[in-house]
Amino acid sequence: MGPLAILVCFSCPILVLGLLAFLNKTLRKPILRQREFNARGIRGPPYKFLFGNAREIQKMKTAAAAKPMSNLSHEIRTRLEPHLATWTEAYGKNFVFWMGPEPILVVTEPELVKVVGNNAEKVYQKLEAEGYIKKLFGDGLVTSRGEKWAKMRKLVNHAFQGDSLKSMVPAMVASTEVMLQRWEDHGGEEIEVFEEFSLFTAEVISRTAFGSSYFQGKLVFDGLAKLLQLATKHALNIQIPGLSLTCSKVYKPKDEIEAEKLEQQIRDVIIAMVTKREEMVTNGDLDSCGSDFLGLLVKARYEDDESKRISVDNVVDECKTFYLAGHETCDILLTWAMLLLSIHTDWQEEARKEVMTHFGNKTPDADGIMKLKTVRN
Repeated sequence: MGPLAILVCFSCPILVLGLLAFLNKTLRKPILRQREFNARGIRGPPYKFLFGNAREIQKMKTAAAAKPMSNLSHEIRTRLEPHLATWTEAYGKNFVFWMGPEPILVVTEPELVKVVGNNAEKVYQKLEAEGYIKKLFGDGLVTSRGEKWAKMRKLVNHAFQGDSLKSMVPAMVASTEVMLQRWEDHGGEEIEVFEEFSLFTAEVISRTAFGSSYFQGKLVFDGLAKLLQLATKHALNIQIPGLSLTCSKVYKPKDEIEAEKLEQQIRDVIIAMVTKREEMVTNGDLDSCGSDFLGLLVKARYEDDESKRISVDNVVDECKTFYLAGHETCDILLTWAMLLLSIHTDWQEEARKEVMTHFGNKTPDADGIMKLKTVRN
């Protein structure tokens, strides 16, 4: 028997076993799981080989985005998540759909949501971050699990205690004054408030949480924004078990190469910030690492108690998480609040009256802000 015949004899069983494993993962298991869900009274759109419901979701999102918004309303789920709105109506408050061969259980019934949120039995675990999401958040608070999550959450909480937040107010006020002056300089011309608030929140976070210049913060924000775009673009891409991993080792798509470059650039900037803070302490320019978010992370790197110590990778991942989560949420919240105030002018007048009553022409401070009822609610 020649070498080629021997190779074929050995290869055929391996290929057959590989094919069976592939079909088991992408066909047999999903069908069995769907039957089990149905038996428990949990219905949903039927599983479709290999891609699940990913293509349906993409079609629904594309169709929803193509329709103009006829009115301004808080009910935007049908536009942003049309598949969830459609399937909730069709299958009830709790249902299952498929991303590739993996089932996604959607729970909207309040009592069940409470059970999952409390997670008293520790049976509900976060999905393991992969691909672009892993590059975006690393193994930070959003994606970490178990003891590591508990340790990082306890550490991060110190940055948001009352005294810490109060100390940030002067920097926030200073950034606000700069933004308002910029608005006055527009001379009554139209202002893109979303972009303005994006700039404002980036500056506030850079100053208060990292003690860095806006330029350094901008490098991180811009890199994360591009990474987020890539992650969103590929959110519905299905990884074919076994095949995707093999292909990625042989050929990397342009977006994946770009994501790796961005990830490294962001890491380099954050490491530079950490190094600068450490040097300032070493040279005597600072008495300690500082009480801001970056300072707490740097201090934790050198904890005597090994169980509380964190690595430089932890520092980078938590910084990325804070930059991204703090920036996006505040930016969108401020823009939406401004839109609502422009629509509901009575509330606008009420809020303005309250601010003028408490502060007049004085600069707002933490204690005064706490007394505002209309604005805070």
